[in-house]
Amino acid sequence: MSRRHDTISFLTDYGTSDEFVGVVKAVIRDIAPHAAVIDLTHDIAPFDVRAGSLALARCISYVPEGIVLAVVDPGVGTDRRAIAVEVAGGAGILIGPDNGLLAPAVAMAGGAERAVEITNPEYRLIAPGATFDGRDVFGPAAAHLCNGVALTDLGPEVDPSLLMPATIPLPRNEGDDVIAEVLWVDRFGNCQLNIGPDDLPASWSDTVRLRLPDPVQPGATVIRSARRADRFAGIGHGIGVMLDSYGMYAVALDRRSAADDLHLAAGDQVVLADGGDDDDREGPVTTPVQFGR
Repeated sequence: MSRRHDTISFLTDYGTSDEFVGVVKAVIRDIAPHAAVIDLTHDIAPFDVRAGSLALARCISYVPEGIVLAVVDPGVGTDRRAIAVEVAGGAGILIGPDNGLLAPAVAMAGGAERAVEITNPEYRLIAPGATFDGRDVFGPAAAHLCNGVALTDLGPEVDPSLLMPATIPLPRNEGDDVIAEVLWVDRFGNCQLNIGPDDLPASWSDTVRLRLPDPVQPGATVIRSARRADRFAGIGHGIGVMLDSYGMYAVALDRRSAADDLHLAAGDQVVLADGGDDDDREGPVTTPVQFGR
């Protein structure tokens, strides 16, 4: 049995300087005036599907039941599929392009139970061009689902196992080192890594040695000492490695930007090792490395 929904949680790379977000919300309002739209973010970097998928995964545990509408779609107008994915016994339906954007959030919501390709012209807008599927395909589909349209009315069912997977990097171990990657830099400059509490050995001390990219000498790294902390104020004047609000380790500074001070960006490699009795270093130690390992 189909069900009505009253909330659409909305994430895009549209930004807010153009009218794109407002137009999608206007289309939704026209079709389903009872539906509330929650703006998760519209400041994903243009075309950055991975960043959008990570942001959506961070949000998914906190959004209310209903529709999740996500659009980061560099393949708009191509043969990539427009999909709607049902999770949690129909309590949630995620809508967006089949490019990996939805995959981490779907997994965190317990996995796809049903999925359809959005092809039914009855639930799309007639468009002068094929460059704005948020307005013409995804937004209308979300609104019609809020009105109680059945998922399978949007188009044919597809095998959930054949949907595009995510491209989320996994940490790895090399000897005593943990090889991590910066997943996300928030507006405060905290650098979230792709490691959680189980990825660092329990035997490690409270001092962690970090090997970071050298901003001056390409192909080299700098070694910095950091201390584990459970709050920003506990970091002091040095570098901290702390669990963030999503349960992942982040490289952080107290009231300063770790991204700016340490020249870190999403995608950068960070190698962690037990620091033992290392003291905080006043300056970096430069170590040449070879890429392509």
